[in-house]
Amino acid sequence: MSPISASADKRRVPESRKGMLKITEIFYSLQGEARDAGHPTVFIRLTGCPLRCVYCDSEYAFHGGDWMHIDQIMEKVVSYPTRFVCVTGGEPLAQKRCLELLDRLSEKGLQVSLETSGALDISQVDKRVSRVVDLKTPDSGEHERNLWSNLEVLRPHDQVKFVICSRRDYDWAVKQLGRLDCGFDVDVLFSPVWGQQDATELAEWVLHDGLAVRVQLQLHKILWGDVPGK
Repeated sequence: MSPISASADKRRVPESRKGMLKITEIFYSLQGEARDAGHPTVFIRLTGCPLRCVYCDSEYAFHGGDWMHIDQIMEKVVSYPTRFVCVTGGEPLAQKRCLELLDRLSEKGLQVSLETSGALDISQVDKRVSRVVDLKTPDSGEHERNLWSNLEVLRPHDQVKFVICSRRDYDWAVKQLGRLDCGFDVDVLFSPVWGQQDATELAEWVLHDGLAVRVQLQLHKILWGDVPGK
């Protein structure tokens, strides 16, 4: 099945956008990151993002996209042979109806994850959703946008990710681990920027410092390269 993707032509804007979201693509692939890495997963990529991280690998989702009703999105999602669904972007929470979509997916009994920056409020996200919160490091260019109050509403099945560009980012991320004293264990992910931070070097730093974090590589890029819809 091919992904639903935006064309470069002008798009008709619906007269009423009630119950609709702007979607860049919906596709079926392996989850490449976080706790569910390796699972066949349906990805719903929402259009738009207020951040501009220097390493962003989904800039094509900043603009364009097609308006789809949540009913249409649900119909597409359940056509694939998996219970794993990832809502991503861009920054999915930049569209207010994302919360309704997450509710609907959870009500369907699907295993839902949300990939979100650390910049927008996550407190209203359905409690059944695993929120993967990407705290921005200094070399991302957006670390001043981190909304630290998000750490106060983390749940045991949430995940916190640091995308590491450099040794400076690593040292900064290590200092932030003390902020994650939630009274329960949260999965903490250290991910090297593809093609920039050497993964072996990052692994050696983590082992040397005895950190209780998970080093993760982007499986989808290892398998297919930096290709949209994979």
